[in-house]
Amino acid sequence: MLIKQPFDEFLKFHYERIDETHLKVTLPIQPLFINSAGLVHGGIISTLADVAMGNIFKPDENHMQTVVTADLKVSFLRGATGEYLIADALLVKRGRTLNHTDCLIYNDQDQLVAKASGIFASI
Repeated sequence: MLIKQPFDEFLKFHYERIDETHLKVTLPIQPLFINSAGLVHGGIISTLADVAMGNIFKPDENHMQTVVTADLKVSFLRGATGEYLIADALLVKRGRTLNHTDCLIYNDQDQLVAKASGIFASI
């Protein structure tokens, strides 16, 4: 079960739950995402990481999110190009209130383009 929100549909995310603490999200690259340097805009990559890490946590019975982003750090390692990006998100530590996650973002050539870490607060 995943959070249902129109923003995810607009971006055309595809989800693959690996297990309770591991999730992959694929984002097809659209022309709208390309910046003036010909690369995927960093905000799109940050959004992909944030969505992947946040969706590790199962929603409530109404498909509403149970966590919000408290902290997000993204490091860009190479310019992102290609047909799609894949976010590979993993829960590092579950706490009573704060939950720590990591995410690696790959292009369609399986090259690492960014890495992210996030802290998600339970609501």
